Amino acid sequence: MSQFDNVTVVQKANIYFDGKVTSRTVIFPDGSRKTLGIMLPGEFTFNTVDKELMEIISGNLEVLLPGADWQTIKGGENFTVPANASFQLKVREITDYCCSFLK
Repeated sequence: MSQFDNVTVVQKANIYFDGKVTSRTVIFPDGSRKTLGIMLPGEFTFNTVDKELMEIISGNLEVLLPGADWQTIKGGENFTVPANASFQLKVREITDYCCSFLK
C-alpha cells in the first residue's frame, strides 16, 4: 500500500535519539495506529508495549530480536517484534519505515 486514505495524522513528531529517529503517528478510522518515520545511521535500542510489524520501505539495517541472532533487513522486507520486548537496531543507511501496532 503506497498511501493511506481517510486517516488522522498527529501533527507533533515523535523524536528519538537526538533526532536520529523521527516519525509521525497515523490513526485509522478503526482506532488502529501506525507510525511513518526515518532512521539515520546509528545503533538504537527500542522497547515495545504492543506487538509491532516493522516494514522497511527503503534502507538497510540489522535487527536483534529477543531470542534470535542478528539479521539483515533491507527495503521491501519486514520483521515483527513481540509485545513488551526490547530490540536493537544497527541502521546502516538512511531507512524509511512504517511501524504497525498490532493488538
